Amino acid sequence: MRRRDFSTGLLLAGCTRSARAQEAAKQHRIAIVIPSGPVARIDDPGARFYHAIFEELRRLGDIEGQTLTVERYSGEGRPEGFPDLARDVVSGNPQVIIASSDVVAQAVRAASGTIPIVWIGGDPIRAGLAASLARPGGNVTGVTVYVGHEIWGKRLQILKEAVPSVSRVAFLQMRTDWLVNEEQLREAGRRLEISVIPMLLEESIPSEYRRAFSEIVIERPNAIIVNSDGSLVPYRQLIVELVEQSRLPAIYAWHDYVEAGGLMAYEVDASELGRRIADDVHEILKGTNPGDIPIYQPTKFQLLINLRAAKALGLTIPSAMLALADEVIE
Repeated sequence: MRRRDFSTGLLLAGCTRSARAQEAAKQHRIAIVIPSGPVARIDDPGARFYHAIFEELRRLGDIEGQTLTVERYSGEGRPEGFPDLARDVVSGNPQVIIASSDVVAQAVRAASGTIPIVWIGGDPIRAGLAASLARPGGNVTGVTVYVGHEIWGKRLQILKEAVPSVSRVAFLQMRTDWLVNEEQLREAGRRLEISVIPMLLEESIPSEYRRAFSEIVIERPNAIIVNSDGSLVPYRQLIVELVEQSRLPAIYAWHDYVEAGGLMAYEVDASELGRRIADDVHEILKGTNPGDIPIYQPTKFQLLINLRAAKALGLTIPSAMLALADEVIE
């Protein structure tokens, strides 16, 4: 069942009915749609991306409970239900929809070609969400974390430098994303003499993660990469725990996993991306056409290393790698 949560602004006590109507009219309404997990996870301080969105909106004067009403929705990790969820979101007629992931944005756009969508995901052109980064056109803008095929090669390279014996890497991701990433991953693996083994999830729900990790013994990988897909992030703690139980080194795409106990991440700053999303929402609420707002593509990446996780694995991280890390958790 889809989950939906509302947080609405309160009007000052003692106002007249006319003043109440005027105050209500000043409020903006937005919707946030996440692909998986409970809607409460949006407000989890550990979710750096969403926390940054609300912090930046407040800085810009879009304050939930005062000038802003926020409707929260989750697809609960079941992609087959996204079209129905999108229709539900659109029926509420929000002024802006924040969509986390390509598949969510695609479903929402199919449900409405007019409501502005601010999205974060992969390649917007390949996903059919935008004509170009500079001039998206249509009703979609936002942030892409896709910076070319080399990003996965870089993550594999970092993993190989940390664990030179790595030769077989399992790649954890949703099945819906595998065709997008397969070619670039296999090519990067060939260059580094690493076999890439798909570890595909049909749904982003706890039982599916446990199933995938229970089958990992069949393929016998000696390391794991976790995809950057937003569908996985709400279950970062479970994923890190399952990785720890497998006794395999892993590299992630977001800081959140390292904070949860993961070994390392090579990421763009999720907080910066959240602020960019909030800036786009603010501009649209002021009247800017989303198709005229360039899609932001980050250029700076950070290497994060958790020495506690390395110690638990009996792994010694090379000193040269530690010197290059942007953050080391001891």
